[in-house]
Amino acid sequence: MPDLNIPCKLFCLFFGEVVTPHYGRKEQEMNYEDTLKEIVLGDERFVVMTAENRSAVRNIPAALGDRFIDVGIAEQSMVGIAAGLALRGRIPVVHALSAFLTMRAFEFIRTDTGIAGLPIKLVGAFPGFLSEANGPTHQAIEDIALMRGIPAMEVFCPSDEEDMIIGLEAILKSPGPSYIRFNDLEASVEHDRDFHTGRAEVISRGEDITILAYGTLFREADRAVSLLEAEGKSVGLINLRTLKPIDEETIIKAAMQTSLLVTVEDHLLAGGLFSILGEIFLRHNVTCRVLPFGLDERWFRPAMLQDILEYEGLTGEKIADKILKESEKYAEYIKV
Repeated sequence: MPDLNIPCKLFCLFFGEVVTPHYGRKEQEMNYEDTLKEIVLGDERFVVMTAENRSAVRNIPAALGDRFIDVGIAEQSMVGIAAGLALRGRIPVVHALSAFLTMRAFEFIRTDTGIAGLPIKLVGAFPGFLSEANGPTHQAIEDIALMRGIPAMEVFCPSDEEDMIIGLEAILKSPGPSYIRFNDLEASVEHDRDFHTGRAEVISRGEDITILAYGTLFREADRAVSLLEAEGKSVGLINLRTLKPIDEETIIKAAMQTSLLVTVEDHLLAGGLFSILGEIFLRHNVTCRVLPFGLDERWFRPAMLQDILEYEGLTGEKIADKILKESEKYAEYIKV
């Protein structure tokens, strides 16, 4: 039985650094910080900012000098300052904990960034289950709903660090505001390097089941695909990459070609991918059986990542098991 009663965390803010375990990380030639540094050093318009959250950018200050700004624990002020810089031709890349960036500073993001359509890039750290042992105050499980509600705001939810690196330059150089759900997990698949905002990455296609996933839970979805295929199922897997704009064409095609569509996300069902599918299907007059995996009207129990997945029924094994049961239930219904 996993220990779900961790009293406080592993997740300490100490002199501007976040100390947290990283599951499934590996050494690679370029990480997020390396890629960001390369991009911003090549274009003087970029300014990197943080609200005392340097875990992903701790070596950036020395490289950027006065183009790096740490405002302290002041997310609202950071977004306001970023807006002023953007109005003067800069492209601010701001970093903060997702929960505080998207909620505490929401009005500033909506008003200063969204209404003006400024190219401010919001990087949310420890979103969804990556917040791990933190309680509800530090859990960003409604961030996608909030950010996609702002007109012209892009929402990039990479499935791992490799995926994030592949899409980073396109997102940072897009002309409008963007929200990035930071994810430094190890990749479970070799990603297509041809990244386009609003285009999903189709890993495989299936006639029985198609799983739509993004972010942290993509690797669990990938594991579920392997288990389902071992049971003789034809299974597709789609890494959505950006949830706004979202690849409607690929989603509709999957809905038409598969018997069961599955959504997997570490977000509230309301306002997340499950809701997005409903909007797409209503807009295009499409009907499809959908099985959602996510959080329904509640926050998750604080624990380490693997324990969270076990408790919430979101390991690859538990996802596959529930999908098989849903498929069998539908097969029985068809017989009747």
